Amino acid sequence: MILSATLSKPTKQVQEILGKEYERVKIRFKGGTDSPYFAEFFTEKQSFHKNFSEAELEEFLSENVGRSFKNCVERTEDKEITFLANKRGEVRRLEKTLTAKNGGKAITPAALDKKQGAAFGAVSALQAQNAGAAFNRSKNYIIKEGTRVPFLQALGVMTDAGKIVAAKYDKFRQINRFLELLDDVLPGVLQERSQAQNGGDENSLQAQEGGRPIEPLQILDFGSGKSYLTFAVQYFLESVKKIPCQITGVDLKEDVIKSCSDLAARLNIKNINFVCGDIAAYDGVNPDIVITLHACDVATDYALKFAVDKKAKAILSVPCCQKEINSQLGKSSNALFAPLLKHGILRERFSALMTDAVRAQLLEARGYKVQVLEFIDMEGTPKNLMIRAVLAGGALSGDQSARDLLAAFGAKQSLADLLDGAR
Repeated sequence: MILSATLSKPTKQVQEILGKEYERVKIRFKGGTDSPYFAEFFTEKQSFHKNFSEAELEEFLSENVGRSFKNCVERTEDKEITFLANKRGEVRRLEKTLTAKNGGKAITPAALDKKQGAAFGAVSALQAQNAGAAFNRSKNYIIKEGTRVPFLQALGVMTDAGKIVAAKYDKFRQINRFLELLDDVLPGVLQERSQAQNGGDENSLQAQEGGRPIEPLQILDFGSGKSYLTFAVQYFLESVKKIPCQITGVDLKEDVIKSCSDLAARLNIKNINFVCGDIAAYDGVNPDIVITLHACDVATDYALKFAVDKKAKAILSVPCCQKEINSQLGKSSNALFAPLLKHGILRERFSALMTDAVRAQLLEARGYKVQVLEFIDMEGTPKNLMIRAVLAGGALSGDQSARDLLAAFGAKQSLADLLDGAR
């Protein structure tokens, strides 16, 4: 159980990650049930306070040791653990046994509380037991920590020993979160594939063992970039779920495509190929699942249009940089919403929400069951909403309401225009 932690020697990223130029963070166990940890964040002239639950503290330390701060000293009942990070984000762990001067007994929560005073509250044995259990519990990730995964090692997320590099821990969490969201829709995708292959007969699986498709699932990743998620999906489907797949990554940058193709060859992965091309002009495979992560502005709309035209069975889209409506709202004559549109940051956030609301409605109108979900925590990136859509069949409501919303602001939106055949 962690009794205290001190983070020091901030990196150049500390302001970007935590919002201020903090010089150090001190955390103490104060007792209680909901938020038993008290944290002080120090800048040069100010201090800020925050309370953490056990899980929040664990997550904060995992994400910031080696990334926001180079050094961290943690104290438990009987140990002092020091984490030291180098410039490459590699973290060294040093550990020594702690004993108190009073007869060599280990430090206990109660003893620490007595020393620090009643301001931090009393610590019961039950609280200590529960807190210790929380810290010893492994997170239930799809890709387990400690499991050697070749693509993660090649991309610098994992060491050769299977440990997650501290500076890449947020990427590791992002990958696992994406796979969780994909895993949720797989049963529906497989069922839809089964019915399509068997002429709509839901009860006939022909020669499909366990309901899995004879032909590999076709996955299309628009704007694949460095392809963390492309390789993660391949590993998850082939190695974890034992589902054959064929994955195509599409990106505009030739150097990125070459790098990813070379990596696939080095890892001897034969069911991933990478294509250099523009999403708007792409006309390749008929995908079962379309992925688009942070495709900028209207590139997301072209990816969604392609998915709808090809009747993709599932879409997982994390939009980015919704500038199109933002530029139009700045000229809006709708006086009712003037206070909302007056300030740039409010207009930017509203236009992003409006854009994704329109996209979700338009997908529903074309037979998709749509959810808008939080992909990762807001602290990781403000571009954290995912539009997840699964083909359900039949037109649902939504098309006209989306167009009415746009009309109320005199705005146009690319997906609406594309689906109308205007572009």
